[in-house]
Amino acid sequence: MSDKATNYQCPSCTGPLHYDGAAGRLQCDYCGSSFDPAEIEKLYAEKEQQAASQPETGSDTGEWQSSADEDWGTDADKMRVYSCPSCGAQLICEETTAATSCPYCGNPTVIPEQFSGILKPDYILPFKLSKEDAVSALKQHYKGKLLLPTLFRDNNHIEELRGIYVPFWLFDGGAEGEVDYKAANSRTYRDDDYEVTETDHYDVHRGGSIAFEKIPVDASSKMPDDHMDSIEPFDYAQLRPFSTAYLPGFLADKFDVSADKSRERADVRCLGSLKKALQGTVTGYATCFPRGEHADIQRGKVHYALLPVWLLNTKWQGKDFLFAMNGQTGKLVGDLPVDKGRFWGMFPAIAVPLSVLSSVIVLLMR
Repeated sequence: MSDKATNYQCPSCTGPLHYDGAAGRLQCDYCGSSFDPAEIEKLYAEKEQQAASQPETGSDTGEWQSSADEDWGTDADKMRVYSCPSCGAQLICEETTAATSCPYCGNPTVIPEQFSGILKPDYILPFKLSKEDAVSALKQHYKGKLLLPTLFRDNNHIEELRGIYVPFWLFDGGAEGEVDYKAANSRTYRDDDYEVTETDHYDVHRGGSIAFEKIPVDASSKMPDDHMDSIEPFDYAQLRPFSTAYLPGFLADKFDVSADKSRERADVRCLGSLKKALQGTVTGYATCFPRGEHADIQRGKVHYALLPVWLLNTKWQGKDFLFAMNGQTGKLVGDLPVDKGRFWGMFPAIAVPLSVLSSVIVLLMR
């Protein structure tokens, strides 16, 4: 049996709605109307109540019989089937898919059941930057990259950028600890015919505590952790209580990495911040090295949130290249391929001036 899916449609013309991050409202592509997300959420909640009160009608099974095997085996555990409310198409998605679009009618489709019960996020951070902003940022990222293959730049499917609400765990808590440092200051002076260096050594002790609020750890196994860490920070001042009305026009996943399994990454980030803060108070020394430390974590509340990310996954010569951009701040990260042929073609032009420069330096030093 198909699970339930929802299309947010314009109350004025029934056209599909999508969330416009710049305006902070749901927009209709057909009649141009715009609506507050809370307004549409309330409207659809009322529709669901009305539908639930109506008696179910039977369906005609017909006389056709299929020889296809309806048992997907173990693959069925990872797939879900949803019915598009606009055109009736059957959408087969991964079990973590929470928002998508119908390939037949193009309408954005939200699957509310993915956010029911304990799976419902506490917060959502709406997109602020549009796809046009993401495309422009990626093109700017290419500029000045002389070794970037031309074919990659021209044929990397840049228009296939997708806006995805990525699931994150946000950890509250704190850390306290103590660190002992070995520090030193040196001074050099001349005494008659000798150059004397005196070094003073110090034992430095620091201790303290630091509080943390909403440390983000991505909760999707499909997202590279280093990419998600690199596009931080997110501005939590824009966090909103979760509503599916922010989802139309974007993709969304639910978590497939539990909070317990993400806790270790949060602990590492907490301790790293504490150590950095403590060492930042050790000033006035030429050198400073930790020689002993002790720290404890105080774990607090864990929040579940969906944060906005623009993603492009493209291939070049059999290798995957993933670009990720913070959908709120525009911070972008992504590796680029290198045209080895162009590198070796440019090598003589680089090597000859360097060789001449090194020869001049040698002559001047004689």
